[in-house]
Formats: sequence, C-alpha cells, structure tokens
Amino acid sequence: MILRGAGLAFGWTGAGRILAARADANHMKRPPAPIKHGLYAAGLPRFVDSLPVPEVARPVSTAHGSPLYRIAMRQIETQVHRDLSPTRCWAYGKSVPGPTFEVRAGHPVEVEWKNELPEKHFLPIDHTLHGAGRDVPEVRTVTHVHGARVPARSDGYPEHWFTSGQAHRYHYPNAQEAATLWYHDHAMGIERLNQYAGLFGAWFIRDEQEDGLDLPRAPYELPLFIFDRIFDQSGQLQYPTSGMPDSPWVSEMYGDAILVNGKLAPDFEVEPRAYRLRFVNACNARFLYLSLSDGTAFQQIGSDQGLLRAPVPMKTLSLAPAERADMVVDFAGVAGKSLVLMNQAFQLMRIRVASAAPHEAWRAPAVLRELPRTPRSAASKIRKLALDEYEDQVTHAMIMLLGEKRWHEPVSEKPVLGSTEIWELVNYTSDTHPIHLHLVRFQILERQRFDVDAFRFEKKWRLIGDPQEAEPHEAGWKDTVQAYPETVTRIIVKFEGYAGRYVWHCHVLEHAANEMMRPFEVVAH
Repeated sequence: MILRGAGLAFGWTGAGRILAARADANHMKRPPAPIKHGLYAAGLPRFVDSLPVPEVARPVSTAHGSPLYRIAMRQIETQVHRDLSPTRCWAYGKSVPGPTFEVRAGHPVEVEWKNELPEKHFLPIDHTLHGAGRDVPEVRTVTHVHGARVPARSDGYPEHWFTSGQAHRYHYPNAQEAATLWYHDHAMGIERLNQYAGLFGAWFIRDEQEDGLDLPRAPYELPLFIFDRIFDQSGQLQYPTSGMPDSPWVSEMYGDAILVNGKLAPDFEVEPRAYRLRFVNACNARFLYLSLSDGTAFQQIGSDQGLLRAPVPMKTLSLAPAERADMVVDFAGVAGKSLVLMNQAFQLMRIRVASAAPHEAWRAPAVLRELPRTPRSAASKIRKLALDEYEDQVTHAMIMLLGEKRWHEPVSEKPVLGSTEIWELVNYTSDTHPIHLHLVRFQILERQRFDVDAFRFEKKWRLIGDPQEAEPHEAGWKDTVQAYPETVTRIIVKFEGYAGRYVWHCHVLEHAANEMMRPFEVVAH
C-alpha cells in the first residue's frame, strides 16, 4: 500500500487502501450532525450558582514508605446549573473535576486508580477507530498524569487500560520542579469520550523555590478547569456524531455550554486582594482566549511545567487544549465592582469583588526562578516530523498522522536516555495542533512559516520569512506546544528520567483518536 502525504509518496504496509493528503484539507473535516432536542445554553440565567472548588485528595495509608491515595472512577450525578436536572457524569471521586492532588517535589506518592464505572458506555463509540473495536470492552480506563516525569509503567500508556472492577496502582516520584499538572483518562480509542464524561482533575507539585515567593495561598489559590459541553433539554450530556451509525467520529467537538469547575456561568465572590488562578484548558478541541471584562491584567507566573523566569502581564490569555497557565490577578483596585471572565463573546464566570478595605497590592517578584535556555548545540539529533491530514480515497474517511505513520506501525522515534534532541514539527494542515510529549519537558526554540503548496505540488522546501522566537509567556518549560498551521515549530527536548515506551500526540482529543498519536521509546545507553 502507498501512503501519499505532503505531495510525496511513502511506503506503508497496511490493509490495502490508498490515502492522499490534499492542500484543501478543510473539505475533509467531518462536521457533526444536528443534536436533536439540544439545550440552548445561552438561554439559561447566568451567575446563579457559586463556583465550586474541588476538594484536596487525602492519602488513605502508606505504601513502600510513601503516601497511598485510593481514587475510584465512578458514575455520579452533578448539578451543572440551578435550572437543570442533575447530569450523569463520570468522575474521579465525587466531583468533576476530581480531587486536587497537593504533592511535594522529591516526595513520591502512590495512587491506586480503581474502575467502578458501569460496563456500558453512555456516549457513542466509533468502533472503526484503532483500539475501539467491538472485540474490546466498551468501558476501559487508564489514568495519565499529564506532565509527570514517571516510570513508563505508571505513565498511563493508552493500551494499558483496565475494566470495571479492576484497579491499577501507580508510582509517582514527583522528581521535578513545582508545576500545574493535571490527570485525565487516556484509554485508547475512547479517551475523547472518557474525558468528555468528566474524568480529569488537578495535580499540583510544590517546591522550596515556590515556597519562598510571596504568592497567594489557599483559600486565595484555586484550579480553574474550563471545558465545553453539549446538553439536551433534560440536562444530560450529548456528544456529537457524524450521523453515520457505523462511523460516528467527528473531527472536533465544540459545545455551546462552557463550564468552569463543573458549573455553567458560575458566580465567584472574592476579597479585594491578589488571587492565584491556575487555569487548565480541559476542552476536547476548543482553544480559549481568556480576558477580564474591565481590562484588568493577568500576571502570568507559570506555564505547563512550572514557573516562568519573571511575571508576564497580559490582557488576553491563549490556551490550547491541555495547556495550563498559572496566573495572579490582583482585585485590590476594583473593590466593590463585578468583573466577568470572558472567552471571546462567552461569559464564563462573574467575579464579585467585596467592598471591604483593599488588601495591600501584590508586588510581583522581579525573578520567579532562574530559567537557563537549552542551547541548540546541546542537541545530538534533529528530527523532522510531519503533522498532516489524509483522505482514504476508497471510503473518503479522514485520518490524521504524525510522522506519516499510524499508531500500530513500528516505533520510529527512539531517543537515548539523557540525550537532547530538536524536534521540528512540520504542520501541513490548516489547524493549530497542540502537541504533547509524555515524560519530558521542553523549550520552544522558534516557529517559521513555509510554503505548503510549493512542497506539495513542486516538491520544493521553501521557508518564508525569519524564524519567530517564542512569546514571553511560552518561554518557560513546556510539555504541550501550539504547532501553528503551515509552520515549522522547533522544540528542544532533553529525554531525562526513565527509559521505556511513552506517547506523543495532538491534544485535540478527536485528532488523537483518529491516529494523531504515536509511541516513542527512550532507550538506555
């Protein structure tokens, strides 16, 4: 079989179909069919429910000298809005998001993740997707702590799923700097459904460097999970389908109801002082563009993998799916006023500032953490990896590939443990893809546009303009990067921690489910 991608032909052994990449890739998008009896979320009253704050996870005992947590995944009912009936969800523990882990750098913990979910899924499975066939149980789970440096056996590899009534115990060394991590389901073929159902929560690592900074602490610090959903008139979750019963997969999921910590347009009362807001984009596909209605600035102090070198003031925060942003917002100057957290035209949450005497204004530290840049000279290898979309010319089905390979093909990226590599993510598509690498953290070197048509049709590699360095808010340690359309995104990665097999993938969950996910293997010397 021949896989035709980016205007060139590559050998590919498979089931005998022919696929082709096209310049007008948007025609291959599979839009959702209309939702019958869908809820018009914008018609609900706003700001009638208080913002919930997830509880903090507590260990139940010790194991091998480390705290042991036991977290059950179960079906629950939760009220997402005052005027809706309770919604069926799947949760870690008792809520969506699940409990927040508070752990210390260098202090290992163990977590027993137990599957207590029903045996039948309540969302539409596409059995044509890899790993989601009718020969495997409908309900499968495996937990990945996103951004954690862990042994491969505890990483939540997509094929290491387990079923209702089973439990897996994972070891988390927490041998890394303070950061805003999160945990979520990663089961092969149905991750997009399991996360949509509610399987995610926060994992905060703290260290002495962070302790020494004058940052807001609980109750003035909290996670803010933002995620979009579709509901029917009775308040139940609806996941869009293509309208084709045998292949219901859609290329992206966008909902008209955007929730914050599990509530639709909640109300948040604050004191006139600084708050630390740790944002997580838990949407399947939606990019967020967050701002405050009165123009109050955020001070970004951290990104995916921890603190930035210095605070970055900004009026609008852009977050791709799975990206995190650690922000400080000082409400001391707006006592007695109400602000609205916006996502473009969406009103996400009202923030009511008490009329009390303002707290002393927060003074941003000049330096949060020393952050040396990794020099290009440290890289022993450069890999050029394509991000592209393809059409099956027999079935006209769409698939998305990394490095022109499907999941099941032999592992082609085998970095040596302790080595440093530059990965050039060459995006031939018209989408921005948030690319996540498990195990490691990296720095963004630069982005540079290229002429896609010249490459597809003339087989010429033509760069456009000068490389653009990462924006200040991206200049820290990352584990998820926005790979812009028709652009080469270059990242520099040190493969430290552990040998073993891990995963890299697009974090638009519908893309990852349709082959935009590949294993990589860190090999010992």
